[in-house]
Amino acid sequence: MSTERPHSVSVAGVIIDDHGRALLIKRRDNGQWEPPGGVLEPGETIPEALQREVLEETGIKIAVPATLTGVYKNMTGLIVSLVFRCEAIDGAPTTGEETRALRWATREEVTELADEAYAIRVLDALDSASPPAVRAHDGVKLV
Repeated sequence: MSTERPHSVSVAGVIIDDHGRALLIKRRDNGQWEPPGGVLEPGETIPEALQREVLEETGIKIAVPATLTGVYKNMTGLIVSLVFRCEAIDGAPTTGEETRALRWATREEVTELADEAYAIRVLDALDSASPPAVRAHDGVKLV
């Protein structure tokens, strides 16, 4: 039996506006720009977690099902993240307990603002990767 801790599973939602921009949040805990998301809670389904995390971090309700655009493994943090392209159905972007700032970002702005490991998630969602992208990273850079 391995002594390593098990992987955790997280979800992230990339909301695209009518101008083709993606909504990014600036996290309060680390100051990084990322798509909204977080770790699944026990007993929670993937769509429930996606809806909860996006609503908590942006104030926006999303439609489900959403389109899976990528699966990303943090090789150092042991996190598998499922990223979805989402459709906003209600609400307006609002900061909250976990969100310091929000902004609609173009492709170019995404690559300037976010670490490579998070920018690629947004770019894959903007491209509606099909089949979904499968990538590995070290928490910052793709590997």
